[in-house]
Amino acid sequence: MPPPKEGSHYDLPIALGLMAAIGAVPGDALDEFVVLGELSLDGTIAPVAGALPAAIGANALGKGLICPHESGPEAAWAGEAVDILAPRSLIAIANHFRGTQVLSRPEARVQSLASGLPDMADIKGQETARRALEVAAAGSHNLLMVGPPGSGKSMLAQRLPSILPTLSTRELLEVSMVASLAGELAGGKLSDRRPFRAPHHSASMAAMIGGGMRVRPGEVSLAHNGVLFLDEFPEFTPQALDSLRQPLETGECVIARANHRVSYPARIQLVAAMNPCRCGMAGEPGHRCARGPRCQSDYQARISGPLLDRIDIRVDVPAVSASDLIRPAKSEPSAAIAARVAAARAMQAERYERLAAGPALTNAHCATALIEEVAGPDRAGLVLLRDASKKFGFSARAYHRVLRVARTLADLDGAEKVGRLHLAEAISYRMPGERLLQAA
Repeated sequence: MPPPKEGSHYDLPIALGLMAAIGAVPGDALDEFVVLGELSLDGTIAPVAGALPAAIGANALGKGLICPHESGPEAAWAGEAVDILAPRSLIAIANHFRGTQVLSRPEARVQSLASGLPDMADIKGQETARRALEVAAAGSHNLLMVGPPGSGKSMLAQRLPSILPTLSTRELLEVSMVASLAGELAGGKLSDRRPFRAPHHSASMAAMIGGGMRVRPGEVSLAHNGVLFLDEFPEFTPQALDSLRQPLETGECVIARANHRVSYPARIQLVAAMNPCRCGMAGEPGHRCARGPRCQSDYQARISGPLLDRIDIRVDVPAVSASDLIRPAKSEPSAAIAARVAAARAMQAERYERLAAGPALTNAHCATALIEEVAGPDRAGLVLLRDASKKFGFSARAYHRVLRVARTLADLDGAEKVGRLHLAEAISYRMPGERLLQAA
């Protein structure tokens, strides 16, 4: 017995099945197609989510795809080899099979985006944070920025897409299939820009990891191969934050329900920003928290230690000084930083392809055994890393994340070997986080 009909995707297949049964369309012709679409009462076919993965799945079965007209440009990205029919109505598909009307193959469309992204040249001062953002972009590392209101944390995060490389063809299809399932491909047009998702801190756990009756992908999966930016980090619910721990570790989001078990890709770069305390000014000269030290410790304790342990780079972002604001010279533009990031990413791609570790792998997502091989430090670096691990009590995860960041720093320098200086900088990026871990 076939499974019960669920959702509007089955409207068009059922209608075509009935038409084939009464001879309105040739049944043998329909055997060569996978069909999906929502049917209106007047016979027009409304768009549905998931046309791109349906087209790729149909191609794997050696079949073509019949889908709504508005979903055709999206399905066309599956390749020229896939036979795609995108009718506007039942009459159009019937006329096509009778030979009185020819449905042309839809053309794949590219999303026309605004020409310019926010540029790093707009950032005044904050040299340490700019450097940390570049390192994070080069290795796809998770980043946490801590500083008072108005210090530029959100501005820095919003300019991260301007220094990230564009999506490769494989990454583009992965990102677009997730967006297609969520119904977020406008007009079926694809873009090679990396996703940048910035949910509000009121987002629920289901909104973050996905769910609902048909188990839609959440913000974590919609940020696949891109950036998930969480502003006001401690203001998210503890359940929503801790739901990120598994995706950050495994690169996938598994959603289990009574009638569904779905796995969506979730290889993300987490970027978070937070104030040092609830009043926002802890540690700033001339400011005192009304509640004393507890204001800072209680606020930072909202973030669990295991989640903090998964963040590679933690950096303090102090208030911008007046001298930085009135300085006439502009900061380094995004184009110059993006060139260095692209060169470092190219070194990583070449290295991991040579080692057969997988396509487009970055240092942040390199396996533990492999990072020990490719980021093995020299003797002086090994001594420094051992002493730092003992002094600060690094966990095994923290130890390997330091190695990953050090490998990225070496790639930015074009160095084959990880040196003491690379390790020293990588260790320094965990120091602000150690204070947070003590609070958590």
